[in-house]
Amino acid sequence: MPTQQNEQGQNEQPATELTIEDFRVGTGVEAKTGDTVSVNYKGTLLNGTTFDSSYDRGTPFSFTLGQNSVIQGWERGVLGMRAGGKRKLVIPPDLAYGPRAIGLIPANSTLVFEVELLEIK
Repeated sequence: MPTQQNEQGQNEQPATELTIEDFRVGTGVEAKTGDTVSVNYKGTLLNGTTFDSSYDRGTPFSFTLGQNSVIQGWERGVLGMRAGGKRKLVIPPDLAYGPRAIGLIPANSTLVFEVELLEIK
């Protein structure tokens, strides 16, 4: 498997499983399959390069859990969050874009997201 450079310029192996770290646990009910969620997020590569951010656009992103409209790392990583919660997702390539390069994201990249759940509908 190809290596990627982290923020310190050191080579790292891509993640092999989804890692979830809660910065803040929200309140209320947990997000479940079928719920439409509204989130703010920042996505970076292992080297710290930001490739996408709803904060920069000033517009939250909404999607419905279980409809496969987002990468699998998001489907699994947002499931169970509560409104007001914030977590870090480290997503391996096979739960992201895999061998496809997408925009600023090279093929086989591990992605790091900070996701803040604003609302569950």
